[in-house]
Amino acid sequence: MKTYENLTTYNPGEIEGKWYSYWENQGYFHEEVDTNKEPFSIVLPPPNVTGMLHMGHALDNTLQDILIRFKRMQGYNVLWMPGTDHAGIATQIKVEEMLAKEEGKSRYDLGREKFVERVWEWKKEYGDTIVKQIRSLGASCDWTRERFTLDEGYYHAVREVFVSLYEKGLIYRGERIINWCPRCATALSDVEVEHEDEHGHLWHIKYPVKGEDNRFVVVATTRPETMFGDVAVAVNPDDDRYKDLIGKTLILPFVNREIPVIADDYVDASFGTGCVKITPAHDPNDFEMGQRHNLESIVVMNNDATMNEGAGKFNGLPREEARKQVLAELKELGLLEKIDDHDHAVGHCSRCNTIIEPMVSKQWFVDMKPLAEPALKVVKDHEVEFVPERFTKTYVNWLENIRDWTISRQLWWGHRIPAWYCDDCGETIVSREDITECPHCHGHVTQDPDVLDTWFSSGLWPFATMGWPKQTPELKQWYPTSVLVTGYDIIFFWVARMIFMALEFEHEIPFKHVFIHGLVRDSQGRKMSKSLGNGINPLEVIDQYGADALRFTLVTGNTPGNDMRFYMERVEANRNFANKIWNASKFVLMNLTNYDESFVPTADDLTLADQWIVQKYNETVQSVTSNLDKFELGEAASSVYDFIWNTYCDWYIELAKPRLYSESNERDRRTVQYLLVTILRHMLELLHPFMPFVTEHIWQHLPHEGDSIVVTKWPGALKFDNLEGAARQMEVMMDAIKGIRNMRAEMNVPLGKKAEVIVAPTDEALAKTVAEHSDYFVTLAWAEKVTILSIDDPKPENATVTVVNGMEVYLLLKDLIDGEKERERIAKEKIQMEKEISRLEGKLSNQGFLAKAPEAVVAKEKEKLEEYKQKQQALLEREAFLETL
Repeated sequence: MKTYENLTTYNPGEIEGKWYSYWENQGYFHEEVDTNKEPFSIVLPPPNVTGMLHMGHALDNTLQDILIRFKRMQGYNVLWMPGTDHAGIATQIKVEEMLAKEEGKSRYDLGREKFVERVWEWKKEYGDTIVKQIRSLGASCDWTRERFTLDEGYYHAVREVFVSLYEKGLIYRGERIINWCPRCATALSDVEVEHEDEHGHLWHIKYPVKGEDNRFVVVATTRPETMFGDVAVAVNPDDDRYKDLIGKTLILPFVNREIPVIADDYVDASFGTGCVKITPAHDPNDFEMGQRHNLESIVVMNNDATMNEGAGKFNGLPREEARKQVLAELKELGLLEKIDDHDHAVGHCSRCNTIIEPMVSKQWFVDMKPLAEPALKVVKDHEVEFVPERFTKTYVNWLENIRDWTISRQLWWGHRIPAWYCDDCGETIVSREDITECPHCHGHVTQDPDVLDTWFSSGLWPFATMGWPKQTPELKQWYPTSVLVTGYDIIFFWVARMIFMALEFEHEIPFKHVFIHGLVRDSQGRKMSKSLGNGINPLEVIDQYGADALRFTLVTGNTPGNDMRFYMERVEANRNFANKIWNASKFVLMNLTNYDESFVPTADDLTLADQWIVQKYNETVQSVTSNLDKFELGEAASSVYDFIWNTYCDWYIELAKPRLYSESNERDRRTVQYLLVTILRHMLELLHPFMPFVTEHIWQHLPHEGDSIVVTKWPGALKFDNLEGAARQMEVMMDAIKGIRNMRAEMNVPLGKKAEVIVAPTDEALAKTVAEHSDYFVTLAWAEKVTILSIDDPKPENATVTVVNGMEVYLLLKDLIDGEKERERIAKEKIQMEKEISRLEGKLSNQGFLAKAPEAVVAKEKEKLEEYKQKQQALLEREAFLETL
């Protein structure tokens, strides 16, 4: 007979690195295209090359890895495509900061070409850090196919998309209001602006009416420093207060420019004074109004947010200082009527947190309306489904109110815009290939210095990573991808853009499901941040407790779309769970003497406990599989946890021990060995997607077929008939055992001290089950002996009782009892019983409830009432008995 090597002490640090290297070296994460298999694919949301693994990444990658490992074991042709994002602004800022700190230089000192070279060097040195960290989590990505959003193939895809959209008239260059970050010195898209509520003021400024002495129009504004760019004051056409002013002219203070009073429905007559200053160059709503009324746009700030010459004597002042000085002078001139407190949302750059400046600027834009319509339709028609469904609303609301997308960025790191301007004839040439002269006049050309928004290139991720625009075998097999796993915070940034880009260029959705998860918050529910100092480094957690414990913590107690709180105590508890499996496995391996791998028991070989464990195992397989299919990963994890800890370890192993140690019945010992090993192996397979390392290590020590748990077949049910009845009987026995354990605990009976157990079943079938399996009470309830009463037998005296599932279980007290404590217990239980009986009697006498509730529900309530009355009677009898002591 074969002998099996036992396990040493569980040390996650030792086993995790070993098994990850083994999996990679064996090529288990890589699959070739196999058209005979059903495809399953996920593209990894590409982390920034600037990044370090944080808890959000850890959650996101764990969820994806669970799905990938599950589908791989189910026999799908699996692809998990990894890669990283060049992250234009974020990376450029990092390298600029490094240059300033280490060399005292700016990017302008180096020039564009040399600076970009330095960014590539930085990327090579630091950019792959996060990939190594993702590996430490156990992510089974196909690293042989790793992509980067600036690699050569990706470059061709980006060019093709830009030029195609330009040729269709969906990309254009024009002067429009954009979000400008003075710190990053670049335009930003709407989704790169984070709005924060801030305490501010509403300043009421008097604008003189031309030709009417001492008549003023009072405007209320939060931005007095932009008044130099005012080109009109607007009122609501239905506002009777100002009807006579419409068409008149005002004198703009300081610059003495004449500006008209115009009427527009957009103006809210109830806000402020009902008069709004219109500054098209520095406010998006004013810009739209300016377009409607053919008003001029006057930019009054420089790119660094200092005032320009249009601000007259305030020229050169930072906008904050200009505001102070403007207000001081307005006050001096008697033109500042009053100041109100006013809380409002202020836009900040999502990268550097600088207050953004709305500014008219010449930029490249994508015309969004034609692209948004099909992207809306596929979600409304359920071709793309959000999990949970409620996030559909978030997506739809954004796309229905979409504005044109600013895609040019005033940066040097990124995909340079493929547009050239002729210095001689002024033509703009957009080309798939670099050009050296103007195709119209052969004159000198200069390429646009700007690069594309990072999200423009990452929006192509699902198909560009697979070789598009070439129609590669990968693209044909794995596109559309199966599911996108991502946080709700980038539905606008990324999800919507991938959908409309895919529909435009592949004429197909990029993924069927969008599985949304929430944020990982600290134990107090706060967002993890540097400023609060409450961030938890997943790598430190892995070092201390192992990746398996971290992964299991992130997935359990977590429902799709909801934020989760992270407790270190739970990581420790899940490390203990891994240890529990390890120790249970050690016990099984220790008892495989003369184990016969060819032996398979028949149905006749199974005891009641065997039938029960097989039934519970089959239910667990079904639960885990169906929950994984529904993206209820937390439920799936809880099912397997509960089965392993409670069902297998705490009950079945204990019941198996006497049979393993008995030499009188060899077939029975082989049966219990078979079930212990088979169910343990399949439990590890069910748990593998969640805790890949510990499951592989133990699986390799057990009798198994194949080279790795990674590529073994997903477990199915064990085929034995008529298990349900046996499982119910076993659960009655277990309830009785739990009742005895509870009674012993309440009376503080020491574990080693045995007591006589007397069982009074209410029917013969139950009596037969108890009689046939009374040894379970001996093994699990420290029974000295078990006596079964017939229905007419008198109830024992000097015993404590519990009522479970139609039988009374008595524990003979002898010298075990503490009389005073028992009286206190009964008094408490009586109060509880009386409350429950009163509640149920009230419910069952309520005609409304009886009329509306289904028959089965009413029957269940009556059954509960009867059970409580039985318990109450038993307590009264017990109380009377105590009085005799």
